Amino acid sequence: MSTGEAQDISWQIWDMKYRYRAEDGTPLEGTVEETWRRVARGLAIYERDRGYWEERFFECLKDYKFLPGGRILANAGTPRKKVTMFNCYVLNTIEDSMEGIFATVRNAALTQKQGGGIGMDFSTLRPQGAFIRGCHATASGPVSFMRVFDATCRTILSAGQRRGAQMAVLSCRHPDIEAFIDAKRDGQSLQMFNLSVAITDEFIEAVKEDRNWDLVFDGKVYKTVRARDLWQKIMRSTYDYAEPGFILIDRINAMNNLYYCEEIRATNPCGEQPLPPFGACLLGSVNLTRFVQKPFTREARVDFEGIRRTVEVAVRLLDNTIDISNYPLEQQRDEAQRKRRMGIGITGLGDALVFLGVRYGSAEAQRVAGEMMKEICHTAYRASIELAKEKGSFPMLDKEKYLRGKFIEQLPEDIRAGIAKYGIRNSHLTSIAPTGTISLFAGNISSGLEPIFAFSYVRKVRTGRGDETVEQEVCDYAYRMYRDDYKGDIRHLPEYFVTTDMITPREHVDMQAALQPYVDSSISKTINVPTEFPFEQFEDIYMYAYERGLKGCTTFRPNERMMGVLVRKEEKKEQGSSGEVSAGESEFIQRRPIELYGKTYKIKTPLLAQSLYITINDIREANGRLRPFEIFINCKNLQHFSWMVAMTRLISAVFRRTSDPSFLVEELKSIFDPNGGYFREGRYVPSLVAEIGEVIEEHLRSLGIGGGGEGRQERAGTVVSAKEGEG
Repeated sequence: MSTGEAQDISWQIWDMKYRYRAEDGTPLEGTVEETWRRVARGLAIYERDRGYWEERFFECLKDYKFLPGGRILANAGTPRKKVTMFNCYVLNTIEDSMEGIFATVRNAALTQKQGGGIGMDFSTLRPQGAFIRGCHATASGPVSFMRVFDATCRTILSAGQRRGAQMAVLSCRHPDIEAFIDAKRDGQSLQMFNLSVAITDEFIEAVKEDRNWDLVFDGKVYKTVRARDLWQKIMRSTYDYAEPGFILIDRINAMNNLYYCEEIRATNPCGEQPLPPFGACLLGSVNLTRFVQKPFTREARVDFEGIRRTVEVAVRLLDNTIDISNYPLEQQRDEAQRKRRMGIGITGLGDALVFLGVRYGSAEAQRVAGEMMKEICHTAYRASIELAKEKGSFPMLDKEKYLRGKFIEQLPEDIRAGIAKYGIRNSHLTSIAPTGTISLFAGNISSGLEPIFAFSYVRKVRTGRGDETVEQEVCDYAYRMYRDDYKGDIRHLPEYFVTTDMITPREHVDMQAALQPYVDSSISKTINVPTEFPFEQFEDIYMYAYERGLKGCTTFRPNERMMGVLVRKEEKKEQGSSGEVSAGESEFIQRRPIELYGKTYKIKTPLLAQSLYITINDIREANGRLRPFEIFINCKNLQHFSWMVAMTRLISAVFRRTSDPSFLVEELKSIFDPNGGYFREGRYVPSLVAEIGEVIEEHLRSLGIGGGGEGRQERAGTVVSAKEGEG
């Protein structure tokens, strides 16, 4: 893909999400520079020397050096009055009553309407089956009410075509914790939620010591389980379904700068901001790719002075956002202004390490990444102290107690002395977000602290027309620079060019652990796990994360149950006539071989005068097993030609994307013809489609895929050589 194509994705993200338009959709900004100018002008509006700070803010934003959260880019400096510049919030503590629950639903709807994601702790809701005295009924449990929030979120199209994101947290003590862990296993429920279990230190110790664990609500023990069994259930679920994540809630509260005036029980949707009730999440990221000098050379080095200059201005820029932004709820405004939290983090770390010639996950990468985050953290605290001299400290500051905070105690002496003398403007200053969209906006740099996802990949991008998406192939920023600007040989990439699937799970954890000491909030990080990674090695990953000092994390293991936003295109060493490396398909979306083998089944139905011939062709996986790849339906009668073609293409598409398509069988067999079905061999067949489902069921059974069950009598199949065609 050319550099021009890479710029297209950046332009599209800007045009779709951040470019300011008139009410009729007419663009009012011709370039990205005009967007930066608008944002800089809007955030300098209350400064005494407005012109000076507008220029400083513009220079901070220019060339994508500092990337504020998307809501700031979209809304700062515009006349929009009813949108928020905060990315996410944590809602109020949910009162355990119908009135309290639906008051929170209202708060959720108002927040999402303005573009804010939300996090919620459902641990305050009584478990399923608990007696409700007021109405002499039994409770339906927190998972049932999560579905209400899910439906509400699904109906609200947030500002800027953003679907509201939600995080649901449940305590490891809650009697419904097992149902919570299983809540999304059907692949359909709670799709607007991320799930995290709030893990306590006591539970970790119970797991280590193999003790029993009481599931308790309101002082009553509802069930006692073996702690290790519950831990195993969590690990098995995240191995198979990538959820739930875990947050170490006791560690979060112990390390909280405001331990003395708030309790945290939930996080924002991606987990990088643990927040109290009504807490607001204000984010911005330093683009590390702009601070590596002489990339791809032996003289490559980090421009720490440039990082310091950028962060000093970024603190003021985000602090101004607190006063300028609208808030969906007055409680959110009050919470933000009393504590003035912000989260300055990083993005582009994976690419920056490539520029430096350092392999992501190595000991050197951990050292370099830690040094960069330390510089950002300490600079941010010093800048906030300077801002306090001018504008005053955050209202909830109690210097004596604040200085006794565990995170503050580990800061350099000059910072602690500055806080003691002058105070500090912001209670929290650092956080590392996933930065998916703004990283694309900056030219498809690697996102957050993640490694490069893939050197090239397909991304699903919203068009802005409802839920419609288009797929687009894009190249990683560092890979593109190496190929195009430095004329590197992409057929023989240096060993420091690694992608996320080449990093071991422990290396992922180690990279997060290297930055955690310099992050006063938290870090959003996905521990990517190869598909074939054994569960026996996987099940200790969360415990390893605990031992390494993390506050939480989540995992993702690609498998037939998980289809992500990003679809990898594996780089194959195939030399084409053009001399370029050609891209193959992902694990299940494979290229069709020239020749396939399968079976043809004959159906004679009273609904048609002619017989139907159903051909199912199979492909052999790397493990030697056969699975179906495509299906064809042929008949001399053209009456049903269009729906047959549509059905075969859709079923073939499913075949190519999963190793177990047996769920299709039940879907097809449940379809009833409104004109009535027919009897065959003494049993009722509800439709021709249902009989096709039975053919697929029989074929899957012959391959050893799916369960048993009652099917029809086996038909004779004929082995054929499959021809190239549409499926």
